[in-house]
Amino acid sequence: MEIMQFIDLKRQYEHLQPAIERRINNVLEHGKFILGPEVRELETALAEFCGARHAIGVGNGTDALQLALMAEGVGPGDAVFTSAFSFFASAEVISLVGATPVFVDIEEDTYNICPKALGEAIESVSRAGELRPRGIIAVDLFGLPANYTAIEAVADRFDLVLIEDAAQSFGALCGDRKAGQFGKIAATSFFPAKPLGCYGDGGAVFTDDDELAERIRSLRVHGKGADKYDNVRIGTNSRLDTLQAAILLEKMAVFAGELDARERLANQYSALLGQNFHVPVVPEGYRSAWAQYTVRPRHGTRQSWQEKLASDGIPSAIYYGKPLHLQPAFADLGGKTGQYPVAESCSESVFSLPMHPYMAPEEFDRVVKALQA
Repeated sequence: MEIMQFIDLKRQYEHLQPAIERRINNVLEHGKFILGPEVRELETALAEFCGARHAIGVGNGTDALQLALMAEGVGPGDAVFTSAFSFFASAEVISLVGATPVFVDIEEDTYNICPKALGEAIESVSRAGELRPRGIIAVDLFGLPANYTAIEAVADRFDLVLIEDAAQSFGALCGDRKAGQFGKIAATSFFPAKPLGCYGDGGAVFTDDDELAERIRSLRVHGKGADKYDNVRIGTNSRLDTLQAAILLEKMAVFAGELDARERLANQYSALLGQNFHVPVVPEGYRSAWAQYTVRPRHGTRQSWQEKLASDGIPSAIYYGKPLHLQPAFADLGGKTGQYPVAESCSESVFSLPMHPYMAPEEFDRVVKALQA
């Protein structure tokens, strides 16, 4: 039995191979492998695509979030609020700059941070007086932007810096605004499996603030000033590789069509699987980038459904099997089972199905047939 690919990057490469190889050869010929011209070309294209004033290419999505916090001077004694249900990096970066992550429960239908719970968490930390509320990292999980209308109101009410974690949502929409436009700073990832992915690690930071953009450009190259040997602040080594930028430029040329293909697949899944599963909810006025297509069983167990898929040669994945407050690395924060019940319930039941823009109709039918049993 042929094993299906969860995300078929090889098929995408076959579609783009001549253009990507030309781009790579151009880089090999000019030899500017670090912050070469393709990086600047990509930054311009990214900013134009999402409508931000500045896009700054960096080493990966985790660095993008960390640089955002560093540029805002977040550090020890500060509290930064983020979702209890996300990839580890969303909270890891808070600890890396010396601040304290404060977790917030999620909305069951969208899997994104709950604005009401966010406000309550900020008030609770303010009353306790041990930490200074400084920022919010709102995660756009599985490709769907968070409720930024409500979240921005909370950030304004408490005078907190809002950072959009758009690692999974680049290309998504909330109203007439694209992912990368929300908050004071946004960060995304170009990890290969992301909607817009390269062939290694890569990321970007977005902002409309000129001074903030200059700080981030400095921080990504060891806090450089006039040149890389003039160091005006403590920074990092986080430059987007020129070869990866070249690859991303060719992928951007087909990105709009790939988003459309992802959306068609997601809509077809939702139309056919609702009887057996809670399918993803996309609120009116939103568009998801469909980084993952994630479901929860209405009956049976996650394990039984995944075993059924596996027996038919169909892969599935769990994003994420443990909420952040229960991760061992955050044990010193005192997180307890039952503290964030929606995040915990979702982590015990969700799983994701094969989803990519080059999925063949017969592969899609195979998945649906297995899940309609």
